[in-house]
Amino acid sequence: MKPRLKPLDEQVLVVTGASSGIGLATARMAARKGARVVLAARGVEALDRAVDGIRSDGGVARRVSADVTKPQDLERLAQTAITEFGCFDTWINCAAVAIYGRVDEVPLADQRRLFETNFWGVVHGSLAALPRLRSSGGALINMGSMVSDVAIPLQGIYSASKHAVKAYTNALRLEVEAEGSPVSVTLIKPGAIDTPYFEHARNYMDREPKPPPPVYAPDAVARAILRCAVHPVREVIVGGAARAMITAASLSPRMADRVMERTMFSAQKSDRPAGTEQSDNLYQPDAAGPRERGRYPGPVLQHSVYTSAVLHPARTMLAAAGVGLAVAAGMRALRD
Repeated sequence: MKPRLKPLDEQVLVVTGASSGIGLATARMAARKGARVVLAARGVEALDRAVDGIRSDGGVARRVSADVTKPQDLERLAQTAITEFGCFDTWINCAAVAIYGRVDEVPLADQRRLFETNFWGVVHGSLAALPRLRSSGGALINMGSMVSDVAIPLQGIYSASKHAVKAYTNALRLEVEAEGSPVSVTLIKPGAIDTPYFEHARNYMDREPKPPPPVYAPDAVARAILRCAVHPVREVIVGGAARAMITAASLSPRMADRVMERTMFSAQKSDRPAGTEQSDNLYQPDAAGPRERGRYPGPVLQHSVYTSAVLHPARTMLAAAGVGLAVAAGMRALRD
């Protein structure tokens, strides 16, 4: 059975991790396109402000304070969406936390906490969403990362959690498809994105973390997510540089290792010393927000040409054909 996916303006979307970054950008964009959205995160104040902002722009939004490490919170989130709107059509597991530091220097308690959020949060959300989606159809979208395929230094436990999310999502997709459920299961794998992720990370380095360029805006990921909410897609990499790194690591893993050993230690450290008052959201929600964007000082790409081409192949082929015709016409004009 093929997945049953509604047009976006007829959908109810549930988004975890919706108080900042990609989750917030996705909820806002979906609401602007006419979807009704249910935002979930730990921080009540940030959620309230996010929902107020969506409503002031004419959107329809509800909020649920929920910790994805607690299965009962995700069950309550699913039930709230059904109580408020009668159903939900797309569930997006977007909540995540981060840690910077060498794997043998990060306390085990912190590593376990990260896995509770990044991996078990996806499991809890998927198990809450699937029974409801099986009956009516819809999309389950899990947030992976470029590091679901290519582990990088200084984010070892984060890379491990995203590898686990990829394996879990792939296995779940096989089972859902084999049973004939009308549900699409998608993995989103962004590259470096300008969000508060880097400010919210627990940091064991001597300098503040930063994303390695090229860096994309969170809207680039939100567009990919919402495309997958209406068109079944197995997985999407957001960012051409991420695609190139994944391909290089697949074709020549030892060469990719050497390149990362030489570049990725310095590329993830800013010039600013690690602040003694720097806060993180590993155990408690961040007090600031809601913010989609981080404070990356360099250029931020608003679109990924590669990702747009993958998600809109017909449009890309037409554009390429148009360019080809224009070039051919120009060449004929020159000959004439």
